Amino acid sequence: MKILIVEDERRLAEALAAILKKDHHETDLTYNGEEGLYYAIEEDYDLIILDVMLPKMDGFAVAKALREQKKETPILMLTAKGEIPDKINGLDSGADDYMTKPFDANELRARVRALTRRQGVVIMDTLTYGDVVLNLSTNQLIKDTKNVNLGFKEREVLRLLIASGEMITPKETLLSKVWGDASEAVDNNVEAYISFLRKKLKYLKSTLEIETIRKIGYKLVKKEDK
Repeated sequence: MKILIVEDERRLAEALAAILKKDHHETDLTYNGEEGLYYAIEEDYDLIILDVMLPKMDGFAVAKALREQKKETPILMLTAKGEIPDKINGLDSGADDYMTKPFDANELRARVRALTRRQGVVIMDTLTYGDVVLNLSTNQLIKDTKNVNLGFKEREVLRLLIASGEMITPKETLLSKVWGDASEAVDNNVEAYISFLRKKLKYLKSTLEIETIRKIGYKLVKKEDK
């Protein structure tokens, strides 16, 4: 999942990102309310973790503005305030859940899972295609009793190819989804990671191959057993 963290305490924001990374979530960090609101409107996130006491624009105002913009992204309010009126204010502003600092890392992870389940987001641990299994929790590609480790971008490229099935995945889609629209990555970056994946499929002796569709993109094809 892609999660936006809006927290002015930089060390805490980085700690939150590290916790979420353990569950293989991608995070963007912003440190004031105005910037957080801009990111939340312009980008598509699966969840927003929003502090209340922020410079330029507090969390209550950010949550309210997002709901007025018809953004339905789940919001988890995070604050040092534990008073009941503050919690009510946060929920009335549009937050879906509320956590008080200091918090337990496992509780945070559980609340993230609960919020995404409510929104109908299903986090699958494994994807199977052809004769291989992609484990999204361990970043391993598995065939029978053999496995190889994948880097994050390798995993994401392969995940998108599997999701497309027999359809072509354009290079532009891979660049946008894996590297991000603001990245300076180019076609050569995609080609390099396709090459890495081809070598790993070959090592596993998989019948899957990544076919290049000239000037368009790539697709997975199932070859006869070798």
